Amino acid sequence: MAFDIVKYAENSDAVAWQDLDFDEFLTNPLSETTLRSIRNLCDVEDHTVCYLRDMLTTPSHKEPEVGTFMTMWNREEFWHGEALATVLGKHGISVDFDELKATRLKLGWKDRLDPIKQSVMSNLVGNDFVAVHMAWGAANEWSANAAYHRLAAMEDHPTLSPLLKRIAQQETKHVAFYASQARERLAKSRKARVLGRWVLQNFWGPVGSTISSEEEVTHVMGHLFAGAEGRKIVRDIDSHIAKLPGMQGLTIVETALEKRGVAGS
Repeated sequence: MAFDIVKYAENSDAVAWQDLDFDEFLTNPLSETTLRSIRNLCDVEDHTVCYLRDMLTTPSHKEPEVGTFMTMWNREEFWHGEALATVLGKHGISVDFDELKATRLKLGWKDRLDPIKQSVMSNLVGNDFVAVHMAWGAANEWSANAAYHRLAAMEDHPTLSPLLKRIAQQETKHVAFYASQARERLAKSRKARVLGRWVLQNFWGPVGSTISSEEEVTHVMGHLFAGAEGRKIVRDIDSHIAKLPGMQGLTIVETALEKRGVAGS
């Protein structure tokens, strides 16, 4: 079934959390390990606007459906970050604009050059870049969706778990858009399939790996996806990616785990 972008735009809204009892965290606090992972997820959500900035310099912004989606996607991800920041705040961990600005400043010239590199490279590739963008986005959103569901199940917390499941529901819609666009665009162009496979195989990394330290990325991957159950989830993500046209046999998420020494079975 085709993704209904008009319906999605009409129904898009901030994730709701005002009805949840956040004071529960005062008597039933999260572990340091979990808070560390949530901080990383929060940072990723807060940097969505930077990813959007980079994409607006590429052919993707000229596609009406993609442009509409990216606008709503950025707004929803912003509120995911705000919700997670509220969880952290209840544990005495401050996440405000100054913190966010400091994180971006640490990225230095890389952050400043990213939009230029994206613009030059994508415009050299042409419209096939959009297919690659969609495949990359699908891989990211499948990973994010799995991460939220996994953390919700692991914690089984009366406030955190419902919140994470609500975030995951919106991530599921993001997956649906990216995946439907990727399938359609990759199926139409051999060049896009070849390029998309090469890019994913050689340059894809876990969500957040471009803004967080390798130590933090390894922590999140290990916390959420270590062990037999975690490896099963990761292989499921890879199976979805491998079903995209031209991506058969790719195991980019499991490869990322093995690269970081995350044990599975």
